[in-house]
Amino acid sequence: MTTIGFVRHGVTAWNKEGRAQGTTDVPLDEEGIEMAERVADRIEQEEWDIIYTSPLIRAKRTAEIIAEKQPETDFVVDKRLGEIGGGIIEGTTEGERVAKWGFGWRKLELGFEPEEVIIARGMSFIEDVKQAHPGKRILVVSHGGFIGRLIKVLVPNGEFDLDIGNTALTVIELKDTKNLCHLFNCMKHLEMREV
Repeated sequence: MTTIGFVRHGVTAWNKEGRAQGTTDVPLDEEGIEMAERVADRIEQEEWDIIYTSPLIRAKRTAEIIAEKQPETDFVVDKRLGEIGGGIIEGTTEGERVAKWGFGWRKLELGFEPEEVIIARGMSFIEDVKQAHPGKRILVVSHGGFIGRLIKVLVPNGEFDLDIGNTALTVIELKDTKNLCHLFNCMKHLEMREV
């Protein structure tokens, strides 16, 4: 069966400021680059057949850093892997959203990408990968909100906290009847700090 490893991009300045990124093209900061290097080192000895990435620079740069350690692995940009569109909240912090729209801002029509559209593009990607790469190991570099929603669909009975960490690795084996999650939101590579 096809195995998919999901990796969230490294950290950005907006992540640290608590700003909604969505489809805004925010680059990795220095720490984000270091995080990407750490996850690349972690999976360097693993065999991945192809790397797919979101076109947004924070994910694409993370994927490029990983690909440097996987020189034999094909590299493909797929726009379906982009982060969830955040509408007019992109660039704002929680405090700014509450000040502007009140505590119920999540229930307002602020231009968010509809849930069914997010799931449709994610599952379209998954189905294409299953058809094109049966039995292969596929690494997908994307975004926390998008990965979290896709995991919830792929492993519907899993009791996961879907707050995906920066450069966290999740590995799911796609099966005909029930997908198996072998690793979830693992960031052990960030604990290996030099003293």
